[in-house]
Amino acid sequence: MGKELTRLLETASPSEQEQMKKDIEGFQKLFRSLLQRRGPSVEWEKIQKAPEDSIQSYDKIKAQGVLGDVTPLLSKLVVVKLNGGLGTSMGCKGPKSLISVRNENTFLDLTVLQIEHLNRTYGADVPLVLMNSFNTDEDTKKILQKYRQSRVKIHTFNQSRYPRIDKESLLPIAKGLSLSGDNAEAWYPPGHGDIYASFYNSGLLQTFLQEGKEYVFVSNIDNLGATVDLNILRHLLNPPNGRRCEFLMEVTDKTRADVKGGTLIQYDGKLRLLEIAQVPKAHVDEFKSVTKFKIFNTNNLWISLAAIERLQKENAINMEIILNPKTLDDGRNVIQLETAVGAAIKCFENALGINVPRSRFLPVKTTSDLMLVMSNLYSLNAGSLTMSDKREFRTVPLVKLGSSFTKVQDYLKRLESIPDILELDHLTVSGDVTFGKHVVLKGTVIIIANHGDRIDIPPGAVLENKIVSGNLRILDH
Repeated sequence: MGKELTRLLETASPSEQEQMKKDIEGFQKLFRSLLQRRGPSVEWEKIQKAPEDSIQSYDKIKAQGVLGDVTPLLSKLVVVKLNGGLGTSMGCKGPKSLISVRNENTFLDLTVLQIEHLNRTYGADVPLVLMNSFNTDEDTKKILQKYRQSRVKIHTFNQSRYPRIDKESLLPIAKGLSLSGDNAEAWYPPGHGDIYASFYNSGLLQTFLQEGKEYVFVSNIDNLGATVDLNILRHLLNPPNGRRCEFLMEVTDKTRADVKGGTLIQYDGKLRLLEIAQVPKAHVDEFKSVTKFKIFNTNNLWISLAAIERLQKENAINMEIILNPKTLDDGRNVIQLETAVGAAIKCFENALGINVPRSRFLPVKTTSDLMLVMSNLYSLNAGSLTMSDKREFRTVPLVKLGSSFTKVQDYLKRLESIPDILELDHLTVSGDVTFGKHVVLKGTVIIIANHGDRIDIPPGAVLENKIVSGNLRILDH
């Protein structure tokens, strides 16, 4: 492996040399950890429930209030959005952050609007930082021109680029550093756990520390609930017990839809993130239990900048390796070594979980999620989505759109307008189905077009607790 990596490094141009050297070193560290791994990364018997005081209630923190001038608090904050992903799973080309999600606004537009509103309201200067990947960097930088007049300083840095390795030989499949031709699928961004090394290597971390910044709020750019929360920021900067927390993870109550989400446990005396990939097969059902593991990680994280710098200098950030097997377009089986940003919680001092409202976790991973955020369930204000007061229950409906809706393009063609879902509990749609304008869905609605059949829901239709089947028979549910 060492020889192969040296050979790859020799193909770097003088301008790429320094960056690729750091990337290759990072990859080697992960690969060595993989080879040294003995047995499972967690022993199930050693898992303990997280102590009561290690996961605090958001309501208690909110009750303390944000007193006095907010501007000094915001002067200590940097916002980082994880922007390395492409929109391919939703049938889009280019960065996922450039998909329109609400009123022609993209994820990136909404993020900029949120921070601009914060800066204007409080006379603050909170910077926005985008962690791009080699997949998203060029397109993102082009689009950033449009925000030049906004009241937000926007910075970018790139996460690392690691070589995919052949499943059989465990050697890199790359022939060189190029990202085109035979090499088009030879490289990958190694998951968001790479943020610590990449942020540090970019020089931005040190710049922010020199400017007096103290905390970074990290979240996925496709989580529309991940806005800057002044209650959490105040709690970090003025802790009630006087002891600063270096790492705060927002968690929220698990529902049946979140059974695979990572959870917080106590392990070897430290707070630790347990992901489903680490769970022995015999205990997977136990892990998914909503009664035993009641909360899951939203990936909204507040981390001390000084602590990141210290741990990077000490080479002390160690995260569990995620082995991600892939089959490439040409049929080759490869392995990607990845890490998750939340897994580093065990490396920080005085780590904490905060059980936040579900409204802070509003990810858009599929067109089913997209229907929710585009609907009248939410209103948009200064880039932030708020659930409508007209919704009687504060829970989000469960929406499952079938494969005919997977791509954004197809989804938009099949909906003349987004249905009214204020009173919806559950929607399942399968097969060749289209919706006319001003359709209202209430309670549980199941629409299934059999193979070869097509169902057109007429404009203005009101479906309440209905099953609509192949030949458009409408049954009470």
